[in-house]
Amino acid sequence: MPNSSDASGVFATAAEIGVTDTIGEATAETGIDLIEASALQAGSPEGSASMDTESQPDNSPNERLAEDLEKAEPADLENHLPSEYEKFWKVVEDNPQDFTGWTYLLQYVEQENHILAARKAFDNFFSYYPYCYGYWKKYADFEKRHGNMKLAEEVYRRGLQAIPLSVDLWLHYISFLKETLDNSNAETGAKLKSVFEHSVLAAGTDFRSDRLWETYINWQNESGNLVEVTAIYDRILGIPTQLYSHHFQRFKDHVQNHLPKDIICTEDFMKLRRELVVKNSHFDNDGPPGDDVEPGIDLNDPAQIVSEIENMRHRIIEIRQETHNHNENEVSRRWTFEEGIKRPYFHVKPLEKAQLKNWKDYLDFEIENGTLERVVVLFERCLVACALYEDFWIKYAKYMENHSNEGVRHVYSRACTVHLCKKPMVHLLWAAFEEQQGNINEARRILRSLEESVPGLAMVRLRRVSLERRHGNIDEAGFLLQDAIKNSKTPSEASFYAVKLARLLFKVEKSLSKARKVLVEAIERDKESTKLYLNLLELEYSAELKLNEENILNCFDKAVSSSMPIETRIAFSQRKVEFLEDFGSEVKRLMVAYDNHQKLLKEQESSKRKAENGHHRSENYFIVK
Repeated sequence: MPNSSDASGVFATAAEIGVTDTIGEATAETGIDLIEASALQAGSPEGSASMDTESQPDNSPNERLAEDLEKAEPADLENHLPSEYEKFWKVVEDNPQDFTGWTYLLQYVEQENHILAARKAFDNFFSYYPYCYGYWKKYADFEKRHGNMKLAEEVYRRGLQAIPLSVDLWLHYISFLKETLDNSNAETGAKLKSVFEHSVLAAGTDFRSDRLWETYINWQNESGNLVEVTAIYDRILGIPTQLYSHHFQRFKDHVQNHLPKDIICTEDFMKLRRELVVKNSHFDNDGPPGDDVEPGIDLNDPAQIVSEIENMRHRIIEIRQETHNHNENEVSRRWTFEEGIKRPYFHVKPLEKAQLKNWKDYLDFEIENGTLERVVVLFERCLVACALYEDFWIKYAKYMENHSNEGVRHVYSRACTVHLCKKPMVHLLWAAFEEQQGNINEARRILRSLEESVPGLAMVRLRRVSLERRHGNIDEAGFLLQDAIKNSKTPSEASFYAVKLARLLFKVEKSLSKARKVLVEAIERDKESTKLYLNLLELEYSAELKLNEENILNCFDKAVSSSMPIETRIAFSQRKVEFLEDFGSEVKRLMVAYDNHQKLLKEQESSKRKAENGHHRSENYFIVK
C-alpha cells in the first residue's frame, strides 16, 4: 500500500476532470443526502448534515423564473430568450435523456450571457442530472458574474443538497463565502465555522475528503484557534482517508510547533500534567494516597520547564498513536477497492464491468465490516458514478430496510423521480414497499406514474391489477384489464390480457359465464391464438363435466374449424375424441368425432404428398434444363 502522505495528486479531482468546456463531459461527486442524514441521526442536532436554510428564498427556481418574466417589460417578454434558444431547447424538451443536447444548450446560454435563458436551462437540467458538480459551479459563477450574490449562494446550497459529498463543491462554496462575506462583521467567522462543520459532517467521512479537512484546519490556524485545530485533528485521525498518514504527520508538527497549553483545553492540560507528575513521582510523599496534588515545576529551572513541555508533547502524540495505528489498518483494508475506482464522478457513458464489480465488492465489504454511517456514505459515493444502474439503488434500499423506513423511501424516491424515471423494476419495488407499509394510495400513485411515463408495460399493468385485487377492489382490477384489452396494439396483446381477465372473473368473482364471454370475444378477435382455446378449454373443464359437456364440445369445434395450422387442429381433434371417450354421454358423438379426426389426418397426409410432389417436380425441372 502506498504511503498516503505521498498520495496527493494520485487521484484526479472532479474539478480537474470535469470543469472544462468540452461538450458532453460533466462530472460530480456526491454523498449521503442531507435530508436522509437527518433521518438516520434520529433528529440529533449534532448528527444532521443539513444546512441552515433560514436565508434561503421560499420560492423555487421555476417560480423565481416566472417572477422574473412577470417583472419584465412587454417588449422584453416577447424577446426574453435568445434567438437560437428554442432550437436547442426543443431537443431536450423532446428527449430529456439527451445529455449531449443539454450540454449544447448550457454552452449556448453561457455564450449568450442571458440570465433568464441560463436560469431556465440550468434549473431544468438539474431536475434530470443533479449529480453534475461542474455545472452547479458554472451556474453559481454565472449568477456571480451578474452580481447576484444571494442567488449564487442559493445555487451552491441547492447543489450541496443534491451532492453533499462533493468535496470540490464544498470548497468552492467556502471560497465563495470567504470572498463575499464582510470580514468586519462579527458573525462572519461564526458562519464560516458553521459551513465548515456542515461540510465535514456531510463529506468528511469520504475516503477522498482530505482537502476539505486541510482547508478547515488551515482556516482555524489562520484564525489562531489552536485548540480547535487539535480538536479537528482528533476527528480526522480516526477516519480512513487517502492521506491519513499525512494528517498524522501534520498533527505531530502542530504539537511540536506550539506549547501544549496553547493546543489543548485547560481541563485536558491540567489532567495531562497530573498524569505526568504521578508518572514521574513528583508529588508530596507526606500526603495520603489519592490526595489531589497541584502539579508544578520550578520556574527557575529552564531544563525542568523544557523537559515537562517535551514530555507533554510526547504524551499528546502518544495518546493519538493508537488511533492512528487502528486507522492505518482500516485504510489498508479499503485501499485496493479505492484504487479500483477509476471514475468516481457522474457520466451518462456506461461504466466498465470491472468498475461495477469493484463497487459491488466494496459495498459488500463495507456492509459486512463497516458502520451504518460508512456504508451509507459509500452507497452515496457509488450512486454518483452508478446513478443510472438500478441494481445499486435497489441494493441500497434493501440495505436501508433494516435501519430506516424513511431512508428506504428516500432512496426509492430519488431513484424513481430523478435518475431512473423509466426503469420499471425499481418502481415496482418502491410500490411494493409502500404497500407493505400500508400506504396503498402512494403505491397506486407510483404505479400509475410509471405507466404514464412508460406506457404499454404488461408487468406494470398487472401489478396495478394485483394491487387492487389484494385490497378487495375487484371491479377496479377488472376495469384495468378491460382497459388494457381495449388499448392493446396487437391481437396477441389483447389475448394476453383477456386470459388474465377471464381468470380473475372465474377464480375471484366465481363467474364462469363472465369468464367464458371474455374468452369467446377474444377468440373472435384472434382466431389463431392457441392459448385462447386452451384457456377456454381449461375454464370449461373446471365446471361440472356432465352439465358442461355442450360448452366443452363447442370449444373443441371452434378450435378444429379455425384457421390454425393443420397440426394444431389435429391436436385439438385428438383431445376431443379422448374427452368423449372418457366423459362423453353419447357414443354417436364419439364415432362422429372419430370420423372427423380421420378426415383431418387424411387431409394432413394429402397436403404432405402434394408438397413432396411439388418438390420433386421442381427438381426434375432443373435437371431437364
